[in-house]
Amino acid sequence: MKKRLLILALIWAAGTAAIRAQISTDSWVAGAGLSYPRYASVNIDTLNSDLGGYLSIQRNMTEHLGLRLKAGFSHMEGQYYNESASLINESTNLITADLDVLFYPVPCDSVSPYIFGGVGGNYKMISNAQTAVPDADKAGAQLNFGAGIDFKVAQDLNLVTEFGYHITDDSSLDGAIVPAEVNAQDSYFAFTVGINYIFDSGTPSKLCEPCAAGVSQAMKDRVIYNSKVVDRYILSLADDKLVLVGVNFDFDSSELTPESYPVIDKAVKMMNDKPKMKIEIAGYTDYEGGTNYNLELARDRAARVRDYMISKGIDGARLTIISFGKGRPSYDNKTADGRDLNRKIMFRIIK
Repeated sequence: MKKRLLILALIWAAGTAAIRAQISTDSWVAGAGLSYPRYASVNIDTLNSDLGGYLSIQRNMTEHLGLRLKAGFSHMEGQYYNESASLINESTNLITADLDVLFYPVPCDSVSPYIFGGVGGNYKMISNAQTAVPDADKAGAQLNFGAGIDFKVAQDLNLVTEFGYHITDDSSLDGAIVPAEVNAQDSYFAFTVGINYIFDSGTPSKLCEPCAAGVSQAMKDRVIYNSKVVDRYILSLADDKLVLVGVNFDFDSSELTPESYPVIDKAVKMMNDKPKMKIEIAGYTDYEGGTNYNLELARDRAARVRDYMISKGIDGARLTIISFGKGRPSYDNKTADGRDLNRKIMFRIIK
């Protein structure tokens, strides 16, 4: 149990090292939040004691385009003078269901603005309506449009702020109809703050995962494990085994490639966070070459990783090395990509 918790802590630390969340070409998102609704184009004076909330489910088809179903509740209040010149307090409880299309012009940024538009239905429950209003409780339709900002705060969690403007299909939203009003349409707006949880991340985006400085496109394509792109670069294979995805080597070389250093730096950070942890560094090769030669080459690769971690302040007594040479391949050695991935480094946590 202790080792499982340690693995979770390590993976969490690796994930938080990258601020922005994973962007996908297709994903499912659940949302919830609070809102401040307010009458906009109505016949009464608005008050400030308004509140609301919402739940949503969203399907992102591409990095730029999403479809959202949103259910909300709004309580809005206002005042008007009746025929006897008495001040009347009116309130509307509004239940809505909206279907909106969202467009993200810059989806890859950690702060991503968007616009939306769509249609919806509503059900109004009105108190102290004017007698001229035929139905205090009635259903209707509405048009929606607005804009928002998506803040990516964790791997699968976003903070969302939004402004929406909603135009209803008649003039009964505020419970007041003036005699001169013909085919009028009441409207309201709402400010919302909420969270979005990505519960199905779909296919990671190639558009939104550009290579860092010094990292080749080939390296980016290597960050794959069992046909799935790994975005944290440190992958748990078992309770005590971690693979440093991205710490690979050129053919017949023990030199660390430029893209290896950021991955090893994350491992250094995790060991600093867990000062009592010890690890065994295992080196591997592809299947080309003799057995003994590959054992020595894999040992040299593991030693390079150990030496770099020591240079970053990790006590050498916490690090041991082992060589598996061309044994225990993780990928198909018959392909060039498979051989690239088999030239790897793995960690084993020692009790």
